[in-house]
Amino acid sequence: MDDVEKAILISFDESGAIDSELKLQAVNFCQKIKETPSICSLCIEKLCFCKLVQVQFWCLQALHEVIRVKYGSMSLEEKNFIRKSIFSMACLEGINDKMCVVLDSPAFIKNKLSQVLVTLIYFEYPLIWSSVFVDFLPHLSKGAVVIDMFSRLLNALDDELVSMDYPRTAEEVAVAGRVKDAMRNQCVPQIVRAWYDIVSMYRNTDPETCVTVLDCMRRYVSWIDIGLIVNDAFIPLLFELILVDGLSEQLRAAAAGCVLAVVSKRMDAHSKLSLLKSLQISRVFGLVSDDNDSDLVSAIAALIAGYAVEVLECSKRVNTEDAKVISMELLDEVLPTVFYVMQNCEMDAAFSIVQFLSGYVATMKTHSSLQENQMLNISQILEVIRTQIRYDPMYRNNLDMVDMIGVEEESRMLEFRKDLFVLLRNVGRVAPEVTRIFIRNSLASAISSSSDKNAEEVEAALSLLYALGETMSDEAMRVGNGLLSELVTNLLSTRFPCHSNRLVALVFLETIARYMKFIQENVQYIPLVLAAFLDERGIHHPNIYVSRRASYLFMRIVKLLKSKLVPFIETILQSLQDVVARFTSMNLASREPGGSEDGAYVFEAIGLLIGMEDVSLEKQSDYLSSLLTPLCQQVEVTLMNAKALNPDESSLQIANIQQIIVAINALSK
Repeated sequence: MDDVEKAILISFDESGAIDSELKLQAVNFCQKIKETPSICSLCIEKLCFCKLVQVQFWCLQALHEVIRVKYGSMSLEEKNFIRKSIFSMACLEGINDKMCVVLDSPAFIKNKLSQVLVTLIYFEYPLIWSSVFVDFLPHLSKGAVVIDMFSRLLNALDDELVSMDYPRTAEEVAVAGRVKDAMRNQCVPQIVRAWYDIVSMYRNTDPETCVTVLDCMRRYVSWIDIGLIVNDAFIPLLFELILVDGLSEQLRAAAAGCVLAVVSKRMDAHSKLSLLKSLQISRVFGLVSDDNDSDLVSAIAALIAGYAVEVLECSKRVNTEDAKVISMELLDEVLPTVFYVMQNCEMDAAFSIVQFLSGYVATMKTHSSLQENQMLNISQILEVIRTQIRYDPMYRNNLDMVDMIGVEEESRMLEFRKDLFVLLRNVGRVAPEVTRIFIRNSLASAISSSSDKNAEEVEAALSLLYALGETMSDEAMRVGNGLLSELVTNLLSTRFPCHSNRLVALVFLETIARYMKFIQENVQYIPLVLAAFLDERGIHHPNIYVSRRASYLFMRIVKLLKSKLVPFIETILQSLQDVVARFTSMNLASREPGGSEDGAYVFEAIGLLIGMEDVSLEKQSDYLSSLLTPLCQQVEVTLMNAKALNPDESSLQIANIQQIIVAINALSK
């Protein structure tokens, strides 16, 4: 091991065993070597003979930097030497009769080698080094090692230059265009042929190599001639790989990824529609009903979803009646499987369920009446929405305790649900009766199977009912109809076994508050409303977060119903007696945060009730006396004993007095 290799090893050391001063010296030494005129020949020599991966990586990194920064000032001889040497390494050829060891190294070394090759291609292809790809192809016969290296080169070319998924400078975009044009004209057909031959040859003996090739090919479908893939040879091969049992799941999934790339390729709408129809995609539908967690099922799910998106897009863009009919037939064929995939499979992050379904629902807005199959699809969309908005039971305890995990999950779901509820509103406009019937059935199903174990099912059904209320105008809610009356009755008369669950209790109360305009016109429901808010489902709920929210919503309900509550004042005051006493007598040290505000809502609601004109002055006086006398007495006792208290006790008593003043102030409203 010479000094260069030692310095490189020391500079890469992360064990902490090397003295920091020595490590700094090694780093500086390596940096000086990079600046010597012979750096390229030194690096290539090390790559030929040294098996230490740290040295190999450092040499490839140095070559990459030197070519990128100093290419323009290099001599022609030096460029030729670097080009020939790097290409020989990649093709498993000897350099000066010595076999290079780089292709025996770990993946990150081979990736770095491919990056150096791409840097040369950036500067030299096609004007100087026009044969790089064509020259590589004969070496693929050497087997999996060279095939793997060729795939890494093409992948690196995509990552470093061609793909528009990354920010590019104007110069890089121009070079990418030049490279792609040259490849199309010169070597893409030969590369595609090589892909086909490799997959055909190795499918049974080396599936891993086939996966590597197909994953590489998938990247290139978007900009090469689609006819090279969509033909009587390649498409049947891809579907055979997907459909044949016994092949590795990774290989079948990689083939599905290539078909998805074909489906997603941009082209004229009529040409795309012909392509989509020719694929006969229905032959893969049965594959998603297997193990939903497998790589294959995920890939097939992504393919079906991508296909559906393209068919929907074609239906919007084609301009002949025949084409529109074909697109809708293809859409009707794929939709049932899309719905299954949405509810049962892990969806690709790039696929937006809401965006696709919103697009489909938008196509129905132009129809004066919906056909039977469209009504069925609407029901399926509603089922997808219900499935998607449901919380995962694994977070149940976190959400109930409102710990950090619970807070994060609730915030995530609140954000995630926004678009789904917008979709629900759009569905409600296109098919209002179907939507209401679905929500009624969801609620009925949740009620009939309600238990502590299905809190998420109940919460989702109640959330749908709440969202339905958001879509209704005040007038529509006041007038109501048989179905709305049935929904509200079911809501108010049901005691869910899972009512102790915080989320269920909260959405239950919020939903009642949402339908108060209906209850205003149907006063027979008022006793049920009061019971829900005054018993353990509302203000007396054991969860402090629920009881707080119940106090605020109850105050709003009192403001809305006003005189309609006069007959129930005695019942209300009696139900709130313990809440009032607890609010004014508890030590501040034992109160939950925010208790002052919540208690104030209760006192404000009581003040609104007893202050109404329909309540006689005598009754008002009695009610006020029963509320204010204990409060005033407590203040007097506190002040009388103030001198005997230490500073800490004084602070608590002052806070208690402030609490009482808040209650009196709220009552006075």
